[in-house]
Amino acid sequence: MPYQSPISPGISWYETTIPDRTEYPALDGSRQADVVIIGGGFTGLSAAVHLASAGADVVLLEAYRFGDGASGRNGGQLGTGQRTWAEDLEAQYGFTRAKALFDLAEEAKAYLLQFAETHGIDIEYVPGQMSVVHKKRYLKHYQKHAELMATRFGYPHIHFMDAAETAERLGSSRFLGGNYDKGTGHIQPMKLVVGTARAAAKAGAHLFENTKVTGISSENGRVAVTTGSGTVTAAKALIAVNAYGGNLEPVSAAHVMPIRSFIGATVPLGKDSPVLPGGESVDDSRFVVRYFRRSRDGRLLFGGREAYTADNPEDISTHIRRQIAEIYPALADVEITQAWGGSVGITLPRQPFVREVMPNVISAGGYSGHGVMLANYVGKLYAETVAGNRDRLKLLEELKVPAFPGGRTLRAPLLFLALSWYALMDRV
Repeated sequence: MPYQSPISPGISWYETTIPDRTEYPALDGSRQADVVIIGGGFTGLSAAVHLASAGADVVLLEAYRFGDGASGRNGGQLGTGQRTWAEDLEAQYGFTRAKALFDLAEEAKAYLLQFAETHGIDIEYVPGQMSVVHKKRYLKHYQKHAELMATRFGYPHIHFMDAAETAERLGSSRFLGGNYDKGTGHIQPMKLVVGTARAAAKAGAHLFENTKVTGISSENGRVAVTTGSGTVTAAKALIAVNAYGGNLEPVSAAHVMPIRSFIGATVPLGKDSPVLPGGESVDDSRFVVRYFRRSRDGRLLFGGREAYTADNPEDISTHIRRQIAEIYPALADVEITQAWGGSVGITLPRQPFVREVMPNVISAGGYSGHGVMLANYVGKLYAETVAGNRDRLKLLEELKVPAFPGGRTLRAPLLFLALSWYALMDRV
């Protein structure tokens, strides 16, 4: 039987495609290191590769298995730029800072593809992404965005699609138009997780799974990370747990909120299926976004988030199938072979949270659905910081990311109400 994450419901389709998923030992005893990393997702594993390659003694601790969190269970879409559109960042920070943030994200995109090629990781990259519009009043905004990306931010790869082109590319007339981005695409994320872990181990990083961190402190220039089986003491630490930090560190917990997202994988649709004939990935204009794409073997991988009352895969399948049928009525009874969920780390402004939360301890997360591309690069930027160059990481550290209102007691109920409200607005 395929392995199932103990912290996320359902066996993901990604896991079923990787029978040789390497297992790493649990920590057994205390040890010293130059850097200790908490979290074995994209950010932590990427940081481990680059730190170890530069000669640092690195220990990485993961509470479960690498990829059990969002990094191994997401929709696989790269996207372009930050989660917040470049023109909206310009309105908040000015053009110079907005352009620097956009350029950083473009570097992240190129880096990810080059990293996979360099390390021989078959991430199943397919180019092309569509951002489609479900309400008429959004059309001008999307059209203007495509123009601004080319004329103001030097990105000529997006063009606006009318309803006819959208329907042809999508295989559905459900949407009114949208943007086509030929400069990005989608990947198989679990393959990237597994490949990055192997690269980190090969570089000399000490990787430990099934090692839950119970506390972290920083005193007298040293960081102590405690677990049930030993303490790791290091000069520096990276907290890279994103949505799965709980109350490990209070500053991160106040700024990064976990929300549930769910995905279903259908049976292969066949080569003659009209669904996404070009193989692109899709996200829509809802605040509670829906996202979907075809896998290499022709399945429809369809994701979204609703206020589900259960994490049972059968319940997930029911909701996902209903959403699929809204776009592709012919698939109303399609068989869903796997259905799974996980937590996505979001911030209030949908901008990454990167901050020094105590002396010599940096926390990174809150990618807000844009983590496939950004999280890996943040790991690299953290390694640069340890080596003495903090300039590029500072671009993210200086983002104005406030804490969620309501404190520990009320912030989760307030977020639930807000998401429910936005889900209702998406429908009217």
